Amino acid sequence: MALDAAAPSSAGGGEAEAVRPLLSAEEAEELDATYAPYARRDAYGTMGRGPLPVPRRVELFLRAVLLVPLRFVAGMLLLVTYYLVCRVCTLFVDEVAEEGRPRLRGWRRVAVVRAGQGLSRAMLFVFGFYWIPETHRSFPNAEDVHQGQSEELELPGAIVSNHVSYVDILYHMSVSFPSFVAKESVSRLPLVGLISKCLGCIFVQRESKASDSKGVSGAVTERVQEAYQDKNSSMMLLFPEGTTTNGDYLLPFRTGAFLARVPVQPVILRYPYTMFSPAWDSMDGARHVFLLLCQFVNYIEVVRLPVYCPSEQEKEDPKLYANNVRKLIATEGNLILSNLGLAEKRVYHAALNGNSRAIHQKDD
Repeated sequence: MALDAAAPSSAGGGEAEAVRPLLSAEEAEELDATYAPYARRDAYGTMGRGPLPVPRRVELFLRAVLLVPLRFVAGMLLLVTYYLVCRVCTLFVDEVAEEGRPRLRGWRRVAVVRAGQGLSRAMLFVFGFYWIPETHRSFPNAEDVHQGQSEELELPGAIVSNHVSYVDILYHMSVSFPSFVAKESVSRLPLVGLISKCLGCIFVQRESKASDSKGVSGAVTERVQEAYQDKNSSMMLLFPEGTTTNGDYLLPFRTGAFLARVPVQPVILRYPYTMFSPAWDSMDGARHVFLLLCQFVNYIEVVRLPVYCPSEQEKEDPKLYANNVRKLIATEGNLILSNLGLAEKRVYHAALNGNSRAIHQKDD
């Protein structure tokens, strides 16, 4: 595939400015077909910068004026409120050694959890998710589930979900209030840093190629086992795909969520849309939040499957366990299985931004 990229111009200090994509319609269509799990299909098009007719532009302007300021202020008030709750509940509290998370017990833990669930649901309301229909499936119909596993009444150690948007986390917080894996930089953000620590997040450095992946896997496994053995501990929320898609596909699962060899709770999230897709795929964060806030109503549908209890064979083979849960989620959620992953998503994003070398390097 031939991609034309504008030559980068030099700015002060010799750093190249960001280049803008110069893809023809045919090239963009071919690129979207090759990297289908990350391609946007809504009215705003690739990267959220597709052409809009004049009436749509006027409508978007009016929504931006009427909705965005009110929703932004309301969202910030909710965020600050929860930060204050976390600040009060962590006063004079020791931290868990080597993890940096506060050791919350008793009323402190109850206050953080209850406030977190309520304010997360309020934040979803601010974002336009007024109704969230949930379907509880009693009996999975995937052929790969071994007989009798759906009848076992065991508590899960982790929630395993497909990953479509940052909104996923808000939904799971409003229902289960789990811990999850986050970038290490999140722990240093104003307001959000303390909140993420109260959630019990496991922080990782994605940019680092050092061999602390075993340490991360070990920490996740220990936390999953802890949640499975102690009902008062927070479950882990894990997105085995490792990145977001446009919501129509399911990427290969990493095995980290399944190394603990304990039951998991599969959850499927779908985001029906007409104008704007809440899926966070090829669009930058600020533009995505802006367009999300411009929507009068956003929709999310949830399917909660029965707790999946692994067979002895699956306990001994995490890849088999991961693949079987993946097939179950794809079948029950009517999702398309894809072999692409995070590396291909980065290539796709680079190509959209005019970096033709990313395609050639991937082909090599």
